[in-house]
Amino acid sequence: MIGPGKPVDTNHFFVIGVNNLGSCFGSTGPMHTNPDTGKVYGADFPVVTVEDWVNAQALLLDRLGIQQLAAVLGGSLGGMQALSWTLQHPERVRHAVVVASAPNLTAENIAFNEVARRAIVTDPDFHGGHFYQHGVVPQRGLRIARMVGHITYLSDDVMNEKFGRELREPQVGSATGYKYSTQDVEFQIESYLRYQGDKFSEYFDANTYLLITRALDYFDPARTYGGNLSAAFARTQAKFLLVSFTTDWRFSPERSREMVRALLDNQRDVSYAEIDAPHGHDAFLLDDARYMNVVRSYFARISGELPALATHTGGAA
Repeated sequence: MIGPGKPVDTNHFFVIGVNNLGSCFGSTGPMHTNPDTGKVYGADFPVVTVEDWVNAQALLLDRLGIQQLAAVLGGSLGGMQALSWTLQHPERVRHAVVVASAPNLTAENIAFNEVARRAIVTDPDFHGGHFYQHGVVPQRGLRIARMVGHITYLSDDVMNEKFGRELREPQVGSATGYKYSTQDVEFQIESYLRYQGDKFSEYFDANTYLLITRALDYFDPARTYGGNLSAAFARTQAKFLLVSFTTDWRFSPERSREMVRALLDNQRDVSYAEIDAPHGHDAFLLDDARYMNVVRSYFARISGELPALATHTGGAA
């Protein structure tokens, strides 16, 4: 997606990618030391919102001396940040590319997030979020959280195509020809999910997971307008590209079309692409030629609008 000759061509654009506050990858997060106490923040790390992240990114631009971005680009939670940029700092964004995202989470999405959070906080090793002080990590909870999340990222078609109902190693022994088990890993999809959960639990911070999913839940720019998204989008000044994927049931195309309608209500310049892809929500992370070409064409348009040596683009994680 990003690099020399790629859709976001770094031969033409200066790309800024910022780690979110609360992350366990680079920026200050719950696993870091609180300078006021000399102890790891853990559960004491402040709650952060999408709006907080965007304001932090704006402060970085101030430090870099950048007054206006050619574009903000993000997928999923990053798409919410790109959208929030156009609402919080409308004069500083010329284009917004919002991919596989939504103006708020549905109740179903919040429910999935809550199940994942409960898996973490009820892990005996969680210790109210201060597990580092006990020298442990709530890996069991993180594994389950990742497994739940991963199911929501994939489409039914992809799971059936990759795994179907294949057993790992069918064992002859019962009257029906197989030896059944209620606890062993029997199906390929079970093995895959457990692998993903095990890998995730080894590097991700549990409190960061809680912070990020809560930020997703809280994001709702239309709330202060009585739920009227068109009224909320009246603040925007940017031009928009929205992209969705047909099998993405977590951030469905209808949610993108909802944003398109609200932007058109405000007579904004909007382009919309709905990609017929089988991969579910994961599609925004994959190298689909149609998706890449849409983004490439849009950024070529942006490049053509801007004077030489004045192209900056921000990426929302």
